[in-house]
Amino acid sequence: MSHRLAFYIHIPYCLARCGYCDFNTYTPRELQSDTVRSLSSRYIESAIREIELASARVGAAVVPSIFFGGGTPSLMAGTEIASVINTIRDRFELASDAEITIEVNPDSVTSEFLALTREAGANRISMGMQSAKAHVLAALDRTHSPESVPRAVELVRSHGYEHCSVDLIYGTPGESIDDWRESVAAALSLKVDHLSAYALIVEKGTKLAARVKSGELIIPPEDETATKYEIVDEMCGEKGFHWYELSNWSAEGGECRHNISYWDGSHWWGVGPGAHSYFNGVRWWNVKHPETYQSKIKEGKSPMLESEELSEQNRRDESIMLRIRMREGIPLSDLSPAERERVGQYLESNHLDDGAWTQGKLVLTRSGRLIADRIVREILV
Repeated sequence: MSHRLAFYIHIPYCLARCGYCDFNTYTPRELQSDTVRSLSSRYIESAIREIELASARVGAAVVPSIFFGGGTPSLMAGTEIASVINTIRDRFELASDAEITIEVNPDSVTSEFLALTREAGANRISMGMQSAKAHVLAALDRTHSPESVPRAVELVRSHGYEHCSVDLIYGTPGESIDDWRESVAAALSLKVDHLSAYALIVEKGTKLAARVKSGELIIPPEDETATKYEIVDEMCGEKGFHWYELSNWSAEGGECRHNISYWDGSHWWGVGPGAHSYFNGVRWWNVKHPETYQSKIKEGKSPMLESEELSEQNRRDESIMLRIRMREGIPLSDLSPAERERVGQYLESNHLDDGAWTQGKLVLTRSGRLIADRIVREILV
């Protein structure tokens, strides 16, 4: 019997490091190289080898989605992205309606790149917009301008991509409520069918963390950040975008099916340094540095750093933590009587959807989504 196996392809390169970013990415300078292109060819060869390793381990599988993330996949040659897609197509059965997403930056994506990747079968673009306000982008150390985003979205659509999404970040130092409203309005005015909005997290060791610690930048209060979430949820609803996960809204049919595979417990294989995978109850992750990753592959070894086998309890707990984020929620029958009693208190405070509860499901309201982690802890106490 064939498995279903989604693929995440990590592209670990960026031209510059954003001040808030703690992702496993590297600039050419950090890798003692002049350009990304001088690094990319050898890296893609290694990624293709790992896909071949996946084929040997998993066997026959249908691939419902491929997601190129990073880093900045749009810095790669379009032919390199195409070669990865074609390798997966050759080694596995690519579903006829497979969703193939590529993350891009608005200031690095080109017509040539889009043409080549579209020809290879890519059909969805996820663009890092973050904000429509120049001073907010500056605080985040983003390299693009607000004006570059509409141009890039138009370019994407001109190449026949079926789906286009933009990412926003809220809670940046110096961002007012009005700034945020303008950013959401600008995003929803574009030819996109999906929007993601994430609260800024100040990660230890980043440039942003140092600036906040020194007092140069001040993080907005939590109640203001909560208000910004309510604003984006309301504005998306007015546009006809429904929330289907805590941080994601889409027009009908615009949901990111690849990300849903993470939340619903499906199998996926992460290719590249630091990438995580999950298959048949086992989770593993690769060595983090690109050079170490490529050396392992070249030696014919697995790039896996560590793995863990999830117990039934682990899998159940994670399922609850992930499914509660979804609009579909959790069937009450999946909870014990004691868990239902503990979480039921949130009905009175309007954090749970009363109608859904009556129909036998636990679904968060807008205010409930703001305290989702607290509600999970109440269930899994």
